[in-house]
Amino acid sequence: MIELDGNSLNLDQISHAVFEGGSVHLSEVSINNLQRSRNQLEKKLSEGRTMYGINTGFGSLYNVRIPEDRVSDLQKNLLRSHASGVGPAMPPEYIRAMMIVRANTLLKGFSAVRREMVELLVKLIGSPEVPYVPEIGSLGASGDLAPLSHVALCLMGEGEFIRDGKRIPAASVLDDLGISPFDFSSKEGVAFINGTAGITGILAVELARAYDLVKLSLLSSALSFSALSGNAGAFTEWVVGSRPHRGQIRVAEQMRRLLSGSPEGKRIQDPYSLRCIPQVHGAVLDTLDYARSVLETEMNSATDNPLVNNDEVISAGNFHGEPVAFVCDFLAIALTDLGNICERRVAMLVDANMSGLPPFLTEDSGTSSGYMIPQYVAAALCNYNKTLAHPASVDTIPTSANQEDHVSMGMNAALKLSRIIANLRQIIAIEILVASQGIDLAGANLGEELSSAFFMIRGVVKTLREDRPPYLDIERISVLLDSRDFRDGVLRRITI
Repeated sequence: MIELDGNSLNLDQISHAVFEGGSVHLSEVSINNLQRSRNQLEKKLSEGRTMYGINTGFGSLYNVRIPEDRVSDLQKNLLRSHASGVGPAMPPEYIRAMMIVRANTLLKGFSAVRREMVELLVKLIGSPEVPYVPEIGSLGASGDLAPLSHVALCLMGEGEFIRDGKRIPAASVLDDLGISPFDFSSKEGVAFINGTAGITGILAVELARAYDLVKLSLLSSALSFSALSGNAGAFTEWVVGSRPHRGQIRVAEQMRRLLSGSPEGKRIQDPYSLRCIPQVHGAVLDTLDYARSVLETEMNSATDNPLVNNDEVISAGNFHGEPVAFVCDFLAIALTDLGNICERRVAMLVDANMSGLPPFLTEDSGTSSGYMIPQYVAAALCNYNKTLAHPASVDTIPTSANQEDHVSMGMNAALKLSRIIANLRQIIAIEILVASQGIDLAGANLGEELSSAFFMIRGVVKTLREDRPPYLDIERISVLLDSRDFRDGVLRRITI
């Protein structure tokens, strides 16, 4: 069970809820914070104060005062008009992460929403249906307005849910669940959508995946290292510790463990893609750790506008997505380069001049092409990632009649990151495939750690004796990497 309190949500908790179906509940303290904030707002409304987005229009319409009897209409119309997304539907894990983040940030008690809204949101997190939310439409500045509006419409009973891959009217889903549509009141519409929960939710999902990929890249690099008879002296503890970046030290430690029991290398000095595994993979790991620190701060922050505290209602800029936008772009760069170094080892393995193994890892080279083309595929994936690694956050296009004149483009940064991570997964699968063939041809002796992983790999993909379509081999390895047995038996033992 994950208890949300607005202050302590972390990556492990949200990963557990999204990927393993962990239940989500609200802490009693946070519910009291909600009530306190709501009481403060209602007192100010009764005093007739003018407050942005509560009894005024939005964006450049901030100076339009809304009559008291239309304050509720203002919030509902905001949600209807802002549900403008286009493109394919976001996957369920993104939606659930987005909803968890939104609930947690509202619980900080600066948003002046009623507890019933957050309780309904948490109830829907546990439903098998998820709101229909198109991918494209957020600039990541006034919050993730379009994506969160699509979620809010479902709470109102006016949007659509996804059930078994089909779009279903929200009203019928709420009815099936025995839930009454929520009636958004003063401040609640703008509080719901005026925040970074969309970008942050995607970042949480993809960062969890990225940590797994770094672990898998250590396995794939250790397999390549063994097939190529690398010199593990480069991973010696005092050598690596003489440049004490945390990621470098942790990666070298795992490489020593994975290669324990393997024979000494043949070369005095290896190519960089072998010798510099701690330096490159470690720098990626340090980037992930930095991203995690930003993510966990953002997940526990009040990000809507205006914010309410005691006698103050202040319009500020916590909704601006720049912190998470920068991190998404930074991760995209780091993970693109992780794919680059993996591809270079694949290229080394299939090049007889570099590897000392049969050309393209087939003993019938010429008649057979062996694993020639998987390296092409890895190169294509690397190029694809390089085109995606251009930072979205360096761009800004003013909106809302120049009232919102600088935006983060964080949602596009997050979506690009997700594609890079999917591509990187395939690059690593290719390295594992090709390195395993190299181990067979080299007759390499593996220590206990690598032997158990190699045994599982050979359980799904046999040694290549004659040409066959490699795409099936790559698919089988990808499925294996996701399996519970592999995660528990191999991946969990790689501690970074």
